[in-house]
Amino acid sequence: MQRVELLTQIKAQQQMLQLPDLQLAYLEWNRGQEPLLLLHGMADHSLVWVQLGEFLQDDYHILAPDLRGHGNSSKPLSGYRCADIIADLEALMAHRGWSSAHVVAHSWSAKVAAVWAKQHPSAIRSLVLVDPFFINPIPRWLKPSFPLLYRVLPFLKMLGPFETYEQAKQQAMQLKQYNGWSDWQQAVFATSVEQKPDGRWGSKFVVQARDEIFEDVMEVAGLTTAITIPTLFIQPEQGLNRMAWQLKPYRTYLQNLQLTQVAGNHWCFLVEPIAFNQAVATFLESQRQDFV
Repeated sequence: MQRVELLTQIKAQQQMLQLPDLQLAYLEWNRGQEPLLLLHGMADHSLVWVQLGEFLQDDYHILAPDLRGHGNSSKPLSGYRCADIIADLEALMAHRGWSSAHVVAHSWSAKVAAVWAKQHPSAIRSLVLVDPFFINPIPRWLKPSFPLLYRVLPFLKMLGPFETYEQAKQQAMQLKQYNGWSDWQQAVFATSVEQKPDGRWGSKFVVQARDEIFEDVMEVAGLTTAITIPTLFIQPEQGLNRMAWQLKPYRTYLQNLQLTQVAGNHWCFLVEPIAFNQAVATFLESQRQDFV
C-alpha cells in the first residue's frame, strides 16, 4: 500500500469522541461484529495497527484509539495514569455500546491492559499482550535516573525538537520500529510528528504524558492476583522479554496463558506484520469461537 493511498484511507477511518475533559481520536473498522480494541505503546499512535486492522476487519468491529497525550487526541496537562487511560477506554466502549471486547495491547499499554483485567475482568474477552514493558513497579530509587532514560531510550528520541522535518526523518530511520523503511512505516512516521509553534518539529507525544506515565509505572504493579482471561503473550525474537525471570510474572498470574514467538523486534507488528497478524488472528479466532 503506497504511503499517499494509506494516509487517504486512514483519514476516512478517523473518528473523534468528545469526552467531558478531552477529545479521543480513534480509527475504526466496522465491517465485522466482534468487538476488538487495539492499544498502542508509549509514544506511538493508532496508525501502527493499520495492517492488523485491515487483516481482521471482516470479522471484527475494531477501534484503535490514540491514547491521551498521543497522536491526534487531546494533551491535557495531567491525567496519564493507568486509571485515566482505562476510564477513556471504557468511555469509548460505552460510546459504541460494548460491554466487553477483545484487547490487543503493546508495551506500556499491555501493563494498562493487565491492570484493567485485574480491576474489571468482565470488560475483557481475551488479551493479547505484545512484548509488555514495565509490568512490575520500578524501584523508587531509580527515579533520579529518569532524565537519563528520557535521553537514551531510542523511542523517546523522536520527542525532538528537530530544526527540520528532514532531521526528524533521519532520526526515525535509525530506530528499530522503522527497520526496512517501508511505505507504511513512512506513513506511521509522518503521522507521528508535527511542526511546533516555534517552527521546529517533534513528536505528537507530549512531555507531560511521558513524565506522568513513568511516575505511574514506578508505582503500579501490573500483575498481583490470578487472572483467568484467555491471554496470548507475543514474544518477538528480538524483543524485550527473552529471559525466564522476565516471563515469570506472566506465567505466575495469567492462569489461561499461551505464549507464541514471532519474528522481529519490540515493534514486530511494524517490521514483520505478516507473521504477527497471523498469530493474533489465530488466537482471536479460537477465543471468538469459545465465546460464542
